[in-house]
Amino acid sequence: MFAIIGIVVVLGAVIGGYILEGGNLSVLFQPIEVLIIMGAALGGFAISAPQKVIIHTIKELIGVFTAKDPNKELYLELLLAMNELFRMARRDGLISVEGHVNKPHESAVFKKYPGVLANTQVLAFLCDNLKVYITSGMEPKQMEEVMDTDLEAQDKEGAVPATGVNRVADSLPGLGIVAAVLGVVLTMGKISEPPEVLGHSIGAALVGTFLGVLMCYGFVGPLAANMAHRHHERMGLLEVVRVGLLSTVAGAAPVVALEFARRAIPLSERPSFEELEAVLRKG
Repeated sequence: MFAIIGIVVVLGAVIGGYILEGGNLSVLFQPIEVLIIMGAALGGFAISAPQKVIIHTIKELIGVFTAKDPNKELYLELLLAMNELFRMARRDGLISVEGHVNKPHESAVFKKYPGVLANTQVLAFLCDNLKVYITSGMEPKQMEEVMDTDLEAQDKEGAVPATGVNRVADSLPGLGIVAAVLGVVLTMGKISEPPEVLGHSIGAALVGTFLGVLMCYGFVGPLAANMAHRHHERMGLLEVVRVGLLSTVAGAAPVVALEFARRAIPLSERPSFEELEAVLRKG
C-alpha cells in the first residue's frame, strides 16, 4: 500500500513541479523512449539472470504491493506456537511433538495460529529443525551449526531478487543516455528543418535521459530497497525461531526459551513482557 502511495507522490512531485514551471506535458509523453529504456533494462536482466531467479524476482516484486509485513500479532502467534510445542516436549517427551511437525497442516497446535501456518518459510524452518532434533538428538552446538547453515543459505537466496532489481536500477541512467543519443541521431537527420522542429526533436531526445534517471532513483531503486527490507524482516522471523529452539535444545525451561525468543524480535514489533504474559494467561 505504501509503495503505491510513494509512486503517486514521486509522480505528483515531479510532474506537478514541471507543470508549475510552465512545462508542456506533451513533450514528456515519449512512449518510444520508455520502450527503449525499459525494454533494454528487462532484456539485460533476462541475460544476467537464470529463469528461476527471474520467477523469484517477479514474485518478490508482486509481494511489495500485496504481501503484509510481519507485525506484532504474527510474532505473538509464533511465540505462542513455540511455547505450546516446547511445553509439550518438556511434559510428554519429544516424541509427542513429532506428529505436529511432520504434518503441521493437520496439527491441532498449528491450526490455532493461522499466521504461522500460512508463513511457509517460518513453518518449514521450525518444523524441519524440530524433526532433526527429534530424530538425531544433536548436541546444542551441532544444532546451532545446522540452523546457521540453513539461515545462511536462505539469506543468500532471498537477497538475490533485490540485488538483481538494484542492478537494473543502476543500468537505467545509462540506458536513458542511449535513448537520448538515438534521439539526437534522429534530430541530425532533420537538420534542415525549422528551429521549432529541431527544438522539439532535441527536447524529446533529452526526455530519454530524464526518464532513465527518474526510473532509477524514483521507482526501481526504491523497489529494490523495499525488497531488501522485506527479506531482512523474513530473516528476523527465522532468527526468533532459531533462538527459541537453541534455548530449548540447551535444556532451558519453556518460559526461559520463550523469553530468549522474544528478545530476538525487532524492537518495533516486540511485544512487552506484560503483553506476552497476558496472552499466555488467556491461553
